[in-house]
Amino acid sequence: MKVKTMAKNTKKEQLIEELLSEYENPADALKQGGLVDELQKRLIEKAMAGELDHHLGYNKHDKRGDNSGNSRNGTGKKTVITEHGSIDLSIPRDRKGDFESEILSKRQRRFEGFDEKVIAMYARGMSVRDIQGLLKEIYKVEVSAGLISDVTDAVIEDVKVWQSRPLDKVYAIVYLDALRVNIRQDGRVLKKSVYLALGVDLTGHKQLLGLWIAENEGSKFWLGILTELQNRGLKDILIACVDGLSGFPEAIEAIYPDTEIQLCIVHMVRNSWRYVVSKDYKEVCSDLKQIYGSATLEGAETALSGFSEKWDDRYPSISAMWKRHWERIIPFFNIQTIFERRFIQPMRLNR
Repeated sequence: MKVKTMAKNTKKEQLIEELLSEYENPADALKQGGLVDELQKRLIEKAMAGELDHHLGYNKHDKRGDNSGNSRNGTGKKTVITEHGSIDLSIPRDRKGDFESEILSKRQRRFEGFDEKVIAMYARGMSVRDIQGLLKEIYKVEVSAGLISDVTDAVIEDVKVWQSRPLDKVYAIVYLDALRVNIRQDGRVLKKSVYLALGVDLTGHKQLLGLWIAENEGSKFWLGILTELQNRGLKDILIACVDGLSGFPEAIEAIYPDTEIQLCIVHMVRNSWRYVVSKDYKEVCSDLKQIYGSATLEGAETALSGFSEKWDDRYPSISAMWKRHWERIIPFFNIQTIFERRFIQPMRLNR
């Protein structure tokens, strides 16, 4: 078996050497119309010829085809766009006209991979004209504005379906946050807020529930997002993890009154840094980690008390901030209790 494999590999290498021998510069084989394009063209045409054999029920020049009711009817020409450029193909035909290749359907003008390149360029904020120019420059492919619009419109439709898809009734945790990003709009680059809702379901799997774009982050816009999530089927959240945006907890409680509000620890730590001079930075961060990294609520309370005793003389605002928000910092310590209170106990009472 090993000898046969080695013999096959040797024959393949000899074939490659023979094919490349026609090129003074082997790199030319990769250029438009070179060896790679020619091999792809031959492979596709050979595969479609095999499909036609299967469709007719006999091979080319086979006498079984005489008076069979259908036969070959030459070829047609078709230019197909791939992710590497365009290829001119000879498409086999039958007299009845009912043969259709699975590799390349009658209306298909692009192979898989090309659309993804167009979408990637579109996602980077390139205009239709920019995309046309880049495709022509790199791949020597001329495409119409209508084709690019068809590709991007299809994605937009998929996005709309994804944005309105039904959600689970209950999520254990939903992280709600906004990012400030640069977005190209009408030829200009603008700063906008991208709102994200990331859910953790009851099996522990993460799901991106949605993305929304607005000029700035605000509790009023979050209220609209929460209403949309409820309309899509999300009826209950055990813990909502948020930053310290003013009015945000109240917006959540207006839609999900039983939800525990968990302030984001990362935001709490970042807000604490503002008060610390560089020489104390590392030590303060280490002591803060003793609070949120505790295994139990009791351990966290002890660590906060110790932090206060150690640092209040220099940075009293830090412990004051943590104590002020303590009830919305600690829910993650009690997630098992919250789950039992919200689900297990009601089930027992209903028995």
